Amino acid sequence: MATTLSRPAALRRRRFSVFSLIMQAFAVRRQRRQLGELSDHQLADLGLTRTQAEAESRRRLWDAPHYWIS
Repeated sequence: MATTLSRPAALRRRRFSVFSLIMQAFAVRRQRRQLGELSDHQLADLGLTRTQAEAESRRRLWDAPHYWIS
């Protein structure tokens, strides 16, 4: 007898609509731009240096970790 194992909901692949992907891309772009605009004091509160923030803000739109996209 064959048994079927179902994957937990967190491991299932989600299907994204084109609209949701575009909206998430704009959100990533906005967040990176805002990160680049923070003061050195605000970046220090986050544990980041100016160099790290600038490097992150220059990353390409599609270069986002998978866990940023929900």
